Amino acid sequence: MPDKSQSSPRLLDSMNLPSDVRKLDLSQLERLAGELREEIISVVSQTGGHLAPSLGVVELTLALMSVFDFDHDKLVWDVGHQAYAWKLLTGRKDDFHTLRTKDGVSGFPKIAESSYDHFGVGHSSTSISAALGMAVARDLAGKKNEVISIIGDGSMTAGLAFEGLNQAGHIDKKMLVILNDNEMSISKNVGAMSHFMSRNLSSRWVRRFKKDVETILNAVPAIGEEMLNYARRSEHSLKSFFTPGMLFEAFQFNYMGPVDGHDIKALQRAFRLYQDLDEPVLLHVLTKKGKGYAPAESNPTFFHGVGRFEPETGQAKKAAKINTVPTYTEVFGNTLCDLAEQDDRIMAITAAMPEGTGTACFEKKFPDRFIDVGICEQHAVTFAAGLATQGYRPCVAIYSTFMQRAYDQIVHDVCLQNLPVVFCLDRGGIVGEDGPTHHGVFDLSFMRHIPNMTVLVPSSEAELADCMATALKHDGPVAIRYPRGAGYGVPLKEKPEPFAIGTGEILVQGEGVAVVAVGSRTYPAVEAVKELAAETGKQATVFNARCVKPLPEEQLLELVNTHDSLLLLEENALQGGFSSAVLEFLSDSGALGKCKVKRLGIPDKWIEHGSQIELREQLGLNKSGIKEAVQELFDKK
Repeated sequence: MPDKSQSSPRLLDSMNLPSDVRKLDLSQLERLAGELREEIISVVSQTGGHLAPSLGVVELTLALMSVFDFDHDKLVWDVGHQAYAWKLLTGRKDDFHTLRTKDGVSGFPKIAESSYDHFGVGHSSTSISAALGMAVARDLAGKKNEVISIIGDGSMTAGLAFEGLNQAGHIDKKMLVILNDNEMSISKNVGAMSHFMSRNLSSRWVRRFKKDVETILNAVPAIGEEMLNYARRSEHSLKSFFTPGMLFEAFQFNYMGPVDGHDIKALQRAFRLYQDLDEPVLLHVLTKKGKGYAPAESNPTFFHGVGRFEPETGQAKKAAKINTVPTYTEVFGNTLCDLAEQDDRIMAITAAMPEGTGTACFEKKFPDRFIDVGICEQHAVTFAAGLATQGYRPCVAIYSTFMQRAYDQIVHDVCLQNLPVVFCLDRGGIVGEDGPTHHGVFDLSFMRHIPNMTVLVPSSEAELADCMATALKHDGPVAIRYPRGAGYGVPLKEKPEPFAIGTGEILVQGEGVAVVAVGSRTYPAVEAVKELAAETGKQATVFNARCVKPLPEEQLLELVNTHDSLLLLEENALQGGFSSAVLEFLSDSGALGKCKVKRLGIPDKWIEHGSQIELREQLGLNKSGIKEAVQELFDKK
């Protein structure tokens, strides 16, 4: 092995800003690419994060910085989980080890974090529209800077991306759209668009055919060379027929590519060609997700968003204590399969996340009743509505934060028509290290005010199974909201049991103070009041509401009439959430002044990234915070 003490200093150590990258020659850029990969792998193995996407765009990032001047030019990443190399080279190298940790470097581009993060992202398919806005603003101000967006082929399946393309081509603004084509979003891309993107002229038979034709034409006396030149001119139209060039040129974009996204020199050449043009250009770049790290290349789905792992092997690091409690996601997927065994009307729909939503097992068991629509949440909801009109019972499994994108379709296409679609909202509440773009803290607020909607929030993994059985028997739209992570060890029943919608249950009987909770904070409340009772002898009641809409009204009135104080507890925005619903009901019922009320939930501010444990402690939503709030109510009696 070489003596590391004698090795030359890392180039990365002297790279602080994009202007430093522009000083490097090609060999230095290629060396820096290797150093960036080593640093990304080293840090992400300790913090977790989006490894495979960032490894796939290292050369692309370097080529961009070596050609463009990002003190003036603007770059918009799509989603942004591929921007780790960008962060390392834009003044955050020394803090990169804090990636995704509380008060550390964000896992996504963030305007407040760096002047080089020109647009904050976290959800997909926004880059073209945002970049077009910047291009229009540039021209209005009489400036000359370049505007560039990078969008993956998975994100390109969403309607918003095509709305941006359509407008950009129509108004003919100079901008560069880089299509990062790795045939992956999170899971393998699906749909006709994905198949179309993968068509190119690089297959072996096409290369051999082209070479044979050139040999034959060169051999033709007198006119062979002229015929060969004509064939080369015609190659562009042939290429447009076989590749996405045909599609993007229909949007009035000048299509360039495909280009090897790991060939820095080829990328530089393409960027400089674009600089000489005065029109919208789409550059098609072919990359490999996880490039340069064998475990990520072979399993890009696992390494898309990965926890801590051993960098030498790629194996996930074992927790100090093996947790045998299933996650909510696992319980959802297994229960859905069990219920589908008994009812062939049940279908599962997801938006590019079969593994993340727990529906991969359903896909294996019932492939004809499973649909992955790609990154198209709006389409997923309306598609489900169409299925429901024909007697099917579709379950739409989408993370809470991504379901926000389909709000209009939930209102008009499902609820207005009172169709039996079940919305399965995973990652409800605080999700942790992905931060404010991914916390699912608004769903109770935006779901409960829609007529015909029923909203169920299980307190445990066992109750999640019961909620699913309840929802699939209900003749109307239902949203079930559950958190990220493991359950509380509540034993699963042999068979899920439906319950009466609009009813809750008392988990701990006490007096004086009643904690009225929904969802993931219910069992911490049980622990908190039991601990407080052991310390002080004061036993509070814990009521599991489990129904946000309709509320368990009769039981709430009984609690008001038999207790001096209520603590309303939720892991949702306080504005318009569960506690707001309870206050509205008590006010309308003339019961609001009968007891004191305190609320715990998500305040009116953005919650930054950090672990779930850290953030819940910060918000007072952990056991100790709940215990303190209950004690405060006892003290005020």
